Amino acid sequence: MEAAVRTSGLRKAFRATVALQGLDLVVPTGAVFGYLGPNGAGKTTTIRLMTGLLRPTSGTAEVLGLDVATHPDEVQRRVGYLPGRFVAYPDLTGAEYLRYLAALRGGVDWSWVEQLAERFDLDLGRRIGTLSHGNRQKVGLVQAFMHRPDLLVLDEPTTGLDPIMQAEFLTLVGEVSRAGATVFLSSHILSEVEAVADTVAILRAGVLVRTATIPELRAQVVRRWDVTFTDEVPVEVLRACAQVAEVRVRDRTAHLVLAGSAEALLRAVAPYGVENIETHEADLTEVFLGYYRHEEEEPWPVA
Repeated sequence: MEAAVRTSGLRKAFRATVALQGLDLVVPTGAVFGYLGPNGAGKTTTIRLMTGLLRPTSGTAEVLGLDVATHPDEVQRRVGYLPGRFVAYPDLTGAEYLRYLAALRGGVDWSWVEQLAERFDLDLGRRIGTLSHGNRQKVGLVQAFMHRPDLLVLDEPTTGLDPIMQAEFLTLVGEVSRAGATVFLSSHILSEVEAVADTVAILRAGVLVRTATIPELRAQVVRRWDVTFTDEVPVEVLRACAQVAEVRVRDRTAHLVLAGSAEALLRAVAPYGVENIETHEADLTEVFLGYYRHEEEEPWPVA
């Protein structure tokens, strides 16, 4: 499989603290890849290893076919990186700062910079030190996207943005992905990851515990359906369906807990006059929390 990012046995220890434990990760080219985990899970350490800002204790990281340890400068030229705590020169205006970075990168299409600034409602004429936190974050986003990188590595990219700007950011991610760029997105806002990601990886205490598509993750969590019938509820028919884990009946409505596909259930109830179906589908937040509710239990198996 062609990969924009591939790590093998990637490990990072800070003295007695192991931040990342033998990470084997593959990020397909052109994907929007969500990287999830609570504070201290090792997400930022992974990102700094991928971008050449840290050297691994052991293992390897390849980005765009290049070993990061031996080709850090070339990797950084082809990557757009927004750190979790973006800091820029406060005495420069947004335009001065971005032109400075553009010169370091060998030049960029300034009309694209202006388009990005307009989309994020960013005044490039103001000094960065006078900007609000949200507007400084917009400067960080523009610098990450402005050289049209092959890989975008974004650590908590919508911090400080209002909902309108968050939506604009998600639209932009979709556009660059369709144009062929790969997006590696680490965020605590699970709804935005769910909105744009093709695949997500879940990290816990430096260990990769799951990599899957959004539909695959949803499928592993039970779903709740409320099925209202025109006449009496066919309780025995419902209980006979292998996918139905629980049945509760109130009046003409059956409250069901499903595990697996609902196709067989729909076929089974069709002859009994279904008046209404209300579904309560699992979202990424519910899936994610399932990996962290029982910290004292045995660790989840590595995927």
